[in-house]
Amino acid sequence: MPPVDSIVEYGAYIEGKKVCAPGIVESLDLVRAHNALSDGTPAFVWVGLHEPAAPEVEWLAEVFGLHPLSVEDAVKAHQRPKVERYGDSMFMVLKTVAFLDHDELTATSEIIATGEIMVFLGVDFVVTVRHGEHCPLTEVRERLEDRPELMDRGPAGVLHAISDHVVDQYLQVADLMQLELEEVEATVFADVSSRDINRIYQLKREMLDMKRAVTPLQAPMAALPQRRVIPSEMREYFRDVGDHLSRVCEQVESSNELCSSILQAALARSNALANEDMRKISSWVAILAVPTMIAGIYGMNFDFMPELHTIWGYPAAIGVMVTACLLLHRGFRRNGWL
Repeated sequence: MPPVDSIVEYGAYIEGKKVCAPGIVESLDLVRAHNALSDGTPAFVWVGLHEPAAPEVEWLAEVFGLHPLSVEDAVKAHQRPKVERYGDSMFMVLKTVAFLDHDELTATSEIIATGEIMVFLGVDFVVTVRHGEHCPLTEVRERLEDRPELMDRGPAGVLHAISDHVVDQYLQVADLMQLELEEVEATVFADVSSRDINRIYQLKREMLDMKRAVTPLQAPMAALPQRRVIPSEMREYFRDVGDHLSRVCEQVESSNELCSSILQAALARSNALANEDMRKISSWVAILAVPTMIAGIYGMNFDFMPELHTIWGYPAAIGVMVTACLLLHRGFRRNGWL
């Protein structure tokens, strides 16, 4: 069945300009008729879908001749970033990321939301399947449509614009995560609570999600300029995207290591504060133990005990208690326990 429910937009692009057609099949027929009579840059069809059902993708597979394995991946989602070739077409999976701002982080808060963009690339078509609510491609399509010279690059130009857009999102999220880490780092040597450690651990977990989304794309992106479906004039553009991706991976790796160091420092600081509290408690217990011991001894009320029947016995006992407590308090303060 035609992807009526999941379709975002579709269009036929001839000489960089969008041509209206009543349906996807009619758009493809129009493009192929034009390409049969033209020796220039091939016209193509671009179909965009958002979380389609299996019958809808299978219908598109029949129209464009997509491989069943790539169709299965597009329906199920949750794929690793990859580039695969099926005959004259190519299938690429891109992980998308988005930064979610929160007033307060909890144990279940998400900082980074992930999604996927699958791209089917052929000689005269581009089919994009997006999973997740973030990183829509409307902005990419509008930018290309406003500049026909970019759209005239063909399907490879669309793939470049999409991958460049996704990598730019990586850069933005990586920069925002870096700011979060710097803010947390500044508070590590203040009074660290379990709530602060939970926040740092949450950042660490999100950094690992970011790393899993970005790092596996390096190898496919590096190999992409060598693919036959990529025209020679477009290869430099894909190498530029690969350079940006390498920068993101380095930044994510350094941020991940920094987050690990911050977590270890916070745990060490928390343990140090706990030990300091235990020293203070132990000091006061030791101070209070002296008058408790003296009072306990004289509280036994035996008849034959020194100072029980003297007029200065009571003030002497109190004086000994106070003097011993002051000496212990001074000693503990000198040693840094109080």
